Amino acid sequence: MRITRARVAFGGLFFASALALVAVSAVVNAQALQRSLRVTVVDQSGNDVPNLGPADFVVKEDKATREVLRVQPANEPMQIALLVDDSPAVTQYLRDVRSAATAFVTAITSNTPANGAHQIALVTLSSRPTIKTNYTSDSKALLKAVNSILPQPATHSTLIDGIAEVSEGLSKRHAGRPVIVAIAPEVEDASFRVYDQVLDALSNSGATLYVFGLGGNDPDQRDRSIVLSQGTANSGGTYDTLLASSALSARLVRLAGHLTHQYLVTYARPNSLIPPEHVTVSAAKSGLTARGTLVKAE
Repeated sequence: MRITRARVAFGGLFFASALALVAVSAVVNAQALQRSLRVTVVDQSGNDVPNLGPADFVVKEDKATREVLRVQPANEPMQIALLVDDSPAVTQYLRDVRSAATAFVTAITSNTPANGAHQIALVTLSSRPTIKTNYTSDSKALLKAVNSILPQPATHSTLIDGIAEVSEGLSKRHAGRPVIVAIAPEVEDASFRVYDQVLDALSNSGATLYVFGLGGNDPDQRDRSIVLSQGTANSGGTYDTLLASSALSARLVRLAGHLTHQYLVTYARPNSLIPPEHVTVSAAKSGLTARGTLVKAE
């Protein structure tokens, strides 16, 4: 009888311990956080890749691989700041710049998500960043502003000031899906901000930065170079220099396609007081390239 009672007592203790372990496991799982990235995936020809799922993505925080929970279309409305340099340096590219901006605006505004329209703001950069048209989905107003762009005499480009100011504006607007697209000749920049101020503002906004430089001249400015290279790479965007401005329209139409065919990739991470320094996403399949922007936590 004593042995039987001991076994019963031991069995009860084991069962209680098992329940405790299950409870602890449930608490740990409940404490796991979910974060998301907006991801563009292209093949070797630069075309969008459809119909991807969780197994097609690899997400890492620093060096730790995280579990991808779900993948769905990123279909929330975008808030896009379109920056165009209208200093005298744009004179030789003016027709192509207008044509490309027109094509981009048309492609974006003709794509309407179910839960709201994409919005675009047009900002020019001569002497200082100037809002030509505030955020709107009105394509007629945007196209009118695009076609009114003219080189402003005796002025200089302020590209990195423009990136900083629209980043700050997007932060104040609490933009849910912010994007910055800049078109500017590769000329000396007259901005007064230094690179770390601009990169901090860009990071805080959660915006993806895309830059299209025109011409082959390298202005050899440290702050400008750091902002354009690190700002695009760190935010999940791209920096392209075009020797022929006639290629700009095709590049911007392709970018519009990438933006309107992104994925929202959600992954799990442990609940830690110390956030990761770097979050990266890559494609599991060879031959595909993935670029992602971490969605800001509210």
